[in-house]
Amino acid sequence: MKTIKIAGVPEHFNLPWHMCIEDGEFEAVGIDLQWTDVPEGTGKMCQMLRDGETDIAVILTEGIIKDIAAGNPSKIVQVYVQSPLIWGIHVAANSNYKTLSDLEHKKVAISRMGSGSHLMSIVNAQNQNWNTENLQFEIVNTIDGAVESLTSENADYFMWERFMTQPLVDQGIFRRVGECPTPWPCFVIAVRNEVLENQPKVIDQILDIINTTTEEFKMIPSIDRTLASKYNQKVEAIQEWLKLTRWSQKQMTASTFDKIMEQLLKLQIIDKKMPKESLLK
Repeated sequence: MKTIKIAGVPEHFNLPWHMCIEDGEFEAVGIDLQWTDVPEGTGKMCQMLRDGETDIAVILTEGIIKDIAAGNPSKIVQVYVQSPLIWGIHVAANSNYKTLSDLEHKKVAISRMGSGSHLMSIVNAQNQNWNTENLQFEIVNTIDGAVESLTSENADYFMWERFMTQPLVDQGIFRRVGECPTPWPCFVIAVRNEVLENQPKVIDQILDIINTTTEEFKMIPSIDRTLASKYNQKVEAIQEWLKLTRWSQKQMTASTFDKIMEQLLKLQIIDKKMPKESLLK
């Protein structure tokens, strides 16, 4: 058996991986795929790739591109979710902030620097024509940390995937004042260069298996109910999410890559355009 370590967020996007692991599909081809849930998100997974704590990460596009540009020895092997990620912009339910414009000079809770919650707060600020240099950040690590931070007024707002934060809105802990979709495909699969060089066939097999599952995922009987119970969601919310979500089985196209590079440069998330070869396998 070849052991490969993989990391991803504990969210509904990644259920296809868990299904393949539980069904023994990787084992059947001699791969022991060991999954680690990373509630801290993209910034933490970038660190894990750098430290060799994981071989593969199912990770936000903007976060891994920024980190590869900063020297992370990994490459994107394909797009995992083609559709945008819809970020909810949340405040504490009892706060005085009613609209997005109320948040202009306020402090944003982020999981860590370089994470999606950090980078998307810059995207949102630019969308609102705010001065991005005035953004103030409070590092909270996880969604639980954000609840604590907003409730105790250490930070004023928090951006996280809309459907995963819906239970907190339903419970009256958060109030959503806006949404901000990513202007690019949201999740990619990144692999450490060392693993790509030493075990290319194993990586190909892993991609073949997950791609077969994601292609058929929406057709699985009662998948909406399975997702709803597993991720503490209402079935109607999951049905809406399934309509909006498109998995991918392909590498990023050159035109998409160029578009993302231009947007990340404009947002000053990266400081120079990278050649495609240094980021994509």
